Amino acid sequence: MMTTIRHIVTSIFFGVFLMVTIISITFFVFPLEEWSVLFHEKIYNVPYLLLLAIITITFSSIIGMITAFYWNQRIHYVERQLELVNNNQPLTSDDTYKELQKVEELLEKVQEKFKVQVEHSQRLATERANEREKSLQEVVIQERNRLARDLHDSVSQQLFAASMMMSAINEQADIGDTTLRHQIQMVEKMIHQSQLEMRALLLHLRPAALKGKSLQDGIKDLLKELTDRIPLQVDWKLEEFFIDKGVEDQLFRIVQEAISNTLRHSEASSVHVMLIKRDNIILLRVVDDGKGFDVEKVQTSSYGLQNMEERANDLGGSIKIISLPNKGARLEVKIPSLNGEEE
Repeated sequence: MMTTIRHIVTSIFFGVFLMVTIISITFFVFPLEEWSVLFHEKIYNVPYLLLLAIITITFSSIIGMITAFYWNQRIHYVERQLELVNNNQPLTSDDTYKELQKVEELLEKVQEKFKVQVEHSQRLATERANEREKSLQEVVIQERNRLARDLHDSVSQQLFAASMMMSAINEQADIGDTTLRHQIQMVEKMIHQSQLEMRALLLHLRPAALKGKSLQDGIKDLLKELTDRIPLQVDWKLEEFFIDKGVEDQLFRIVQEAISNTLRHSEASSVHVMLIKRDNIILLRVVDDGKGFDVEKVQTSSYGLQNMEERANDLGGSIKIISLPNKGARLEVKIPSLNGEEE
């Protein structure tokens, strides 16, 4: 609006200047004795000088409005193009404004540079975030390993010594008091449970990685280590077939979590682990004969179960847990295999 008014006012001033110029030329051309004719001469009953002023100012105003409309259209067009550049949207082309083609080309170059700069900034931000996350993960892993070593060297060893002492007392001492013997057995059982809790905690703090081994070999090593340290009957059925690296890592974490839960909560005497492939579906099953639990009550509050479910979902698979009090528990994970043929 201000641009339009400015153009009109400028045109009016130009018209006044033009009128004064014409009058001055007229006075210069006409002899002095004939100047009065200019004041008295009328055209359509309008004095010549007044008609000259009206025509000049009207013509100038019309020219001003046309000029203002012309430039307003082009200014609005440039503003729309700049808005598209600001919003990182493709520029629109209009043949009506061919004289602004050079401006459009410059805007396209600016937009391309802006796009490259944004991509560069986002890439740097992503790289920095990944570096920070990687550094944080390394610090967390180092701290978890340190805590695991400290717990193993102190608390775990002390629990083992206490367990041995209680076993010796329970077997060798001649204790006639039934209540006292029962209490000693209870203490021994509590120490044993604490050892299981500690081993499960160490498994969480310092989970073993596959380190280039296949999933089958990693599970075997994990289960063999358990049988060496824990009085637990463990058996497995692990078929040999190719599994993608990402799937292997996630399934191995699920096995670790399932074994850890068994050690901490189930009071099981045996565990069976199965890994097979049928119809392009990888099936992982972990079964124990422990005390079981109410799935509906535990599943919503157990971080471990939720963690396993998230890992299975990330692989496009599903997880199913079946358990009843005093009936043991069965964990079953199904993951689609994208490899049609075993390698």
